[in-house]
Amino acid sequence: MDDLVESILDYIRSDYTDYAIMINGEWGSGKTYFWNNKIRNKIESMQVNDRKLTTIYMSLYGISNLEEISKKIFIETTQLMDKNLKKFMDSNGQTTIPEYAKTGLDMANFFGVTQNGDKIDYGNFFSTDDKVLCFDDLERANVDVIDILGYINNFVEHDHIKTIIICNEKELSTKLKSNNIEMKTFIATYLLDKESKLLTTDKPMVEKIKDTIEDVFDKANDYERIKEKLIGETFEYQPEFAYIINGILMRYEKYPDLIRFLKSNTELITSTFEKSGTRNLRILKHALADFKKIFDMVTASYPNTNNRVLQTMLIFTIAISFEIKAGKITKDKFVNVKDNEEYKSIVVSSRVFMDNRQFYIKEFDNNYYYNFKAEYRFFKFIEMFVRTRIFDMKIFKRDMEDIINTIDTSNLPGYKRLLTEEYWKISDDEFPKVINDVLDTVKNGKMQLIDIVKMYAYFMYFLNKDLIIYDEETLKSTFINGMNIASITSDYCENPEEELNAIYVEDNSFDMKDVLERFNELNVQLKDKMYRAKAEEIFKNIPMKMELFYDRFDKECMDVPIFKYSDPYSIFQRLSCASNEDIVIIKEKLVSRANKNKAVIVEEQENMHKLKQIIDDYVSDKPITIKIVVLQEFSKAIDFILDIAKKEDDV
Repeated sequence: MDDLVESILDYIRSDYTDYAIMINGEWGSGKTYFWNNKIRNKIESMQVNDRKLTTIYMSLYGISNLEEISKKIFIETTQLMDKNLKKFMDSNGQTTIPEYAKTGLDMANFFGVTQNGDKIDYGNFFSTDDKVLCFDDLERANVDVIDILGYINNFVEHDHIKTIIICNEKELSTKLKSNNIEMKTFIATYLLDKESKLLTTDKPMVEKIKDTIEDVFDKANDYERIKEKLIGETFEYQPEFAYIINGILMRYEKYPDLIRFLKSNTELITSTFEKSGTRNLRILKHALADFKKIFDMVTASYPNTNNRVLQTMLIFTIAISFEIKAGKITKDKFVNVKDNEEYKSIVVSSRVFMDNRQFYIKEFDNNYYYNFKAEYRFFKFIEMFVRTRIFDMKIFKRDMEDIINTIDTSNLPGYKRLLTEEYWKISDDEFPKVINDVLDTVKNGKMQLIDIVKMYAYFMYFLNKDLIIYDEETLKSTFINGMNIASITSDYCENPEEELNAIYVEDNSFDMKDVLERFNELNVQLKDKMYRAKAEEIFKNIPMKMELFYDRFDKECMDVPIFKYSDPYSIFQRLSCASNEDIVIIKEKLVSRANKNKAVIVEEQENMHKLKQIIDDYVSDKPITIKIVVLQEFSKAIDFILDIAKKEDDV
């Protein structure tokens, strides 16, 4: 790094130059930090031809025309003529003027008057041999890069002003090629068609269009030509991350507890940053800012939190920030991982059973937690905070209470240890106790149905590895009986395939067929039980709580065959007690639902038909009233719905 600094200063010291230099590096790698902390001060402390040098820094980020660059140079130049302004800046330790303040200065300077009423010193203003220009973020300007470089070339070639350009050439190249790609593709296709080359089979269509675009619109070649003329040297910026990270941490000096923790874990921060595979210090800054919020909340609400847990939170915050913000994964990759137990279950199963279907999460764990042992490695409240910017207090408290209860894994039930902890971490002395504990829990049905199936997969694995000695048929019978008992209190599993795919892979040596069949039978029963309870809860709001009924029906019943699980007689009794207006609204909702989701009404045909028959029987011998008419219309609506279902069945 010192060699790079010295090379740049050599360029500044040169008596005569007609070229600029370029500092090239990736986004967020600290190039601007390097300019501000390693280069600018050294340049401004130099004297060339007995004149002290002045740096003028401009970010081109968002610049939409060349006049904006001229304005920035003018403001930066004239503001330095104002002695009162410079004195104010020096006394307050400011090196740049806020953009909003420049607007006012710009108007004053425009009329030739500085803030203290003095006229501009034009001799000073026209001097160029004491100026050093620095243009940053070249690739982020909204002006054609070729035009900007041509503009800068005027300062370099004609005025011989020392000029430094900071950019990311990789992104610049992408921008040059992708600019107006739709228009370029249209014109390239038109030209190929005019030349009768569009339908030829000598090369793929995509390749032909790409070649034509490069021939006609090759801005990259223009860039290389003007760069060769303008840029004398290009320096590849290779940041000293440890130095820069220490500088980033200094911004937290006024928070003694936090800075003490961060400084004591500098190596952890640096190693996690390096494991991200990026060089983006900007994301690291954001991650550390997020961690401040997390650290403050944890230490305030749970002051006795283990230091190892805080270290793991630090790793996870940085890791998840890079994975999401560097575009390495989609934001939704961790959405369905609800807690640490599920995260570890996925990691364990992918390792034990070599299941590549959860490859990403296994690799995430292997990468960021390599050589770092921690029982609690996934924090839902942190993942949600980084992904959505919402700090959910309910999830935060749930996670923290879970941490308190599970840090000592020896106190966990045996089956939870197997689901959340690699089995080889269990000592040989403990293993038989864990196995017996799991079997007792299974026999008594004190687990969720899906977890019993997971445990059976583990026991089959252990059996094949000769880690346990049991008769396979007896073991199968024990687990199936345990499932029967568990089904009384267990919850319906909505995504069994996903749950089971995360636990095991198909293996001819695993006899899972009978256990899976029984699980599926029991899970269907649990589904029926769940929906029957839901149907009763929703329909009982008729006729007294109609607003609640409408709300729940719209939110929970559009994609669920709720009438399949309802008693038609009970529905009719409630319906007949409802107001005429409510009967009409319910009818319209049912018709609208049938038109939008034909599949769901296919499952409801039997009970819908019964409901229609009950309504028809009721109105058949009644004198005509408005109530009878609306019920008759309701019956016709059911006919319409059943007709839709029949057509769907025929398809």
